Amino acid sequence: MSRSRYKFGEDYRPYFMTDTIVAWLPVFSYPAFTDVIFDSWRFLQGERDIRILGFVVMENHLHWIAVGPQIGKRVGEFKSFTATSIFHKMKRMGYGTLLQELEYFKLRHKVDQTHQLWQEGSHPQVMESDEVMWQKIEYMHHNPLRRGYVDDPLHWRFSSARAYARQPCLINVCTDWM
Repeated sequence: MSRSRYKFGEDYRPYFMTDTIVAWLPVFSYPAFTDVIFDSWRFLQGERDIRILGFVVMENHLHWIAVGPQIGKRVGEFKSFTATSIFHKMKRMGYGTLLQELEYFKLRHKVDQTHQLWQEGSHPQVMESDEVMWQKIEYMHHNPLRRGYVDDPLHWRFSSARAYARQPCLINVCTDWM
């Protein structure tokens, strides 16, 4: 029996995804760990033919819309690689307390690992229309605004809002998906 009603289906269909840190720990409050996310997205873009259509990174989760070959597999690789990289970086930088929390909140059945960064699943939702796509993009871009972190979505550097406003963004974003 499947653990989730959310599934990846066809390749080359854009998917809206949410990836959440276990126990909603604020891992991405630390820019060094956020850098791992952006480096990984750049790798997916350059080496795996994944196009990122929108994103936002908050302190304890991220939303993104992506499309490309073997998207489900690539998202799994992304989560595995970023978790391993972030754990190594935490150890090097002396983030012992955060590592202890990620060990404490690890699911019991994950016996092959010491820590767990991501909650299971990415809750992929296929974007069936331009209307739904715009709704998700607006939702992502307004996430920091709703949380009270900024007064304007363009002020949150960890989102694609700037790309859609034709301003410099941390990664390349495909804004001409229509």
